[in-house]
Amino acid sequence: MGKEIFYGVIPAVIIFLIFLGFNVGPFLLFGAVLAGIYFIVARQQGGGGVGSLGKSKAGKHAVPKSKIQFADIGGQERAKKELKEALDFLIHKDKIGQYGIRPLKGVLLTGPPGTGKTLMAKAAANYTNSAFVAASGAQFVEMYVGVGAQRVRDLFKEAKQLAEKNGQDSAIIFIDEIDVIGGKRDGQQQREYDQTLNQLLTEMDGMTTTDKPRVLLIAATNRKDMLDSALLRPGRFDRHINVDLPDKAARSQILTIHTANKPLASDVSLDKVAQETFGFSGAQLESVANEAAIYAMRENAEKIAQSHFSYAIDKVMMGERTDREAPQEEKERIALHELGHAIASERVRPGSVSQVTLTPRGQALGYVRQNPMDDHYLYTKEYMEGQIMVCLAGAVTEEIYYGGRSTGSKNDFEQALGMAQEIVQSGMSSLGIVNMQFVNKTLVHEETNKILNDMLERTREMLKAHDDVYKHCLQVLLDREVLSGDEFREKLNEVNLVVA
Repeated sequence: MGKEIFYGVIPAVIIFLIFLGFNVGPFLLFGAVLAGIYFIVARQQGGGGVGSLGKSKAGKHAVPKSKIQFADIGGQERAKKELKEALDFLIHKDKIGQYGIRPLKGVLLTGPPGTGKTLMAKAAANYTNSAFVAASGAQFVEMYVGVGAQRVRDLFKEAKQLAEKNGQDSAIIFIDEIDVIGGKRDGQQQREYDQTLNQLLTEMDGMTTTDKPRVLLIAATNRKDMLDSALLRPGRFDRHINVDLPDKAARSQILTIHTANKPLASDVSLDKVAQETFGFSGAQLESVANEAAIYAMRENAEKIAQSHFSYAIDKVMMGERTDREAPQEEKERIALHELGHAIASERVRPGSVSQVTLTPRGQALGYVRQNPMDDHYLYTKEYMEGQIMVCLAGAVTEEIYYGGRSTGSKNDFEQALGMAQEIVQSGMSSLGIVNMQFVNKTLVHEETNKILNDMLERTREMLKAHDDVYKHCLQVLLDREVLSGDEFREKLNEVNLVVA
């Protein structure tokens, strides 16, 4: 009501002054300047209107009560256990007091994208029956100094108000992409970033053990090395929990969760899908399950078959199939190239080929999908040399049948070079243990070339003995464009090659 009176009186006063002969121009200019300042401030504060600066916008960051439980998150057993222990401090207040334990103030979730950090934060709020507010680091960044710091204060104030309103003893604040506002202060960034980080540090220091409601800050980042040391120290982020890529057992569990509502055919083996998706994140596995269902729907199939999962893995890994159609001569060259990779892979690690295809996806005109058999995190020299031979086999095959290489081997060479350098850097070459900062670069280059040349010769000798395999499999691959790993191994056996 006050605003309406205010807006009605001002024009009346201006008209009255004009009637009396006053020059109202300076007053109008001054009023326009004030209105502009008001508009900018109101906009930066989310359009809160008069007096909105410094006030918490109730419900702005509040998130509806989550239905996600820790049981709904596949894998990550160690990470979930660590997080639950931190959350128990919010639940068992009396018990921790007996041991003189200081409640944790912050939990930092780190790890690659798509591993479930946000899901774990939502499950945490449900686990403790806490008020839950969430924000992204980008929401605090503005060109105007002081706005980000104000928004940090509003976030913490809103969390406490929401808990009090709901009658809850605790509140959880989740900040995603905290590296945006928590980056290292090196004097090169804007003053606004520094003020926002300083305010966050101040708010975390203000989380006392006797305050009600008690506030726990959970933050997520995949760039922990970028964070300021003041933010990482104990007393602020007391727990650093690594949410890593899932292993095979965890991948199988994640796939089971994401296929629970999907009609699966009897031939579907989720363990096999898990085995073929080494290095996939939880988000990618969810996408595999979803894409498999889409492929089944395209074919009007009643149930999702194993072949649909195979297509889905290719889609997530390589991208959608393209419309590029290569000439027949080029297709033959690509087929021989990919068969070279497949033969080398089977000879180095029997049973490792999952699929050979000429279907163009992304930037690849054809590819061999390898089955890692078991998850590996440590690699021996022999294993690395075998992988280098697999990478080089495509180019060597082109040399055998065409007398030269093509540009299709560029990516293969990059991978082979990277693994040869890894052998040198890991102290597994003839140079022994070296410090890469002080060793002569020429020596490193020569040693790397020596490894690659040795592997080229070994690969050439191995593939020359497989001429019958190339001839037998080439036409099959050209006709069908796709050859499964099992079918490929059958073809190898048909030409009397012993494959374990």
